[in-house]
Amino acid sequence: MAKTPTGKNTSGRGQRDLKVKVKSARGRKLSSTRWLQRQLNDPYVKRAQAEGYRGRAAYKIMELDDKYRFLVPGARVVDLGCAPGGWCQVAVKRCNVLGDKGGKAQGTILGIDLQEMEPIAGCDLYQLDFMEDDADLKVKEWLGGKADVVMSDMAASSSGHKQTDHLRIIALCEAAAYFAFDVLEEGGTFVAKVLAGGAEGDLQKILKQRFEKVGNIKPPASRADSSEKFVVATGFRG
Repeated sequence: MAKTPTGKNTSGRGQRDLKVKVKSARGRKLSSTRWLQRQLNDPYVKRAQAEGYRGRAAYKIMELDDKYRFLVPGARVVDLGCAPGGWCQVAVKRCNVLGDKGGKAQGTILGIDLQEMEPIAGCDLYQLDFMEDDADLKVKEWLGGKADVVMSDMAASSSGHKQTDHLRIIALCEAAAYFAFDVLEEGGTFVAKVLAGGAEGDLQKILKQRFEKVGNIKPPASRADSSEKFVVATGFRG
């Protein structure tokens, strides 16, 4: 049984009492209060704050990369809809952009988003709509060639209707996939968030035509009550 600094034993009840409880404030919806309480008690949120990441989503890309190994030293990576920047931070470290694993600096990380972002050391950030007609040309110019990885944690704004939100994110993911077809090097990897809901079959067919392997995974950092999962397509056929 654990002891406190004063030497007293702590019970399971005492441990539960350590959770942060949020009181409902006037004008705040109950759903907002629940969200805030969940955030304050989320171990991934606390870990991100302690380790300097811009959000808990950083651990999702870590877990995906632990399984598929696409963020390798020297990789050229494009992060679509990159705000607030957690995925970029992970990519900078794993691709050794700053040379902090010994030896010379390697890799190129390019983050794209509609909104302006605070700088990230080792990452080139651009305000750009990736669905613009010449977006792929701009990205290849900035990279000095094609990308080894295109990744996306994007989600359309919630409508409050589950099936509508599912269709929106699938459409966004398909747009990201077609963008990837234009900028990926042969053998490259595409990673994107989707929501389970039945309409992702067409996306799977498209990806299987263009990649050697297509996997679907829900990393541990994804909340259990979330319908999100990630598609990881490797071995781009060009």
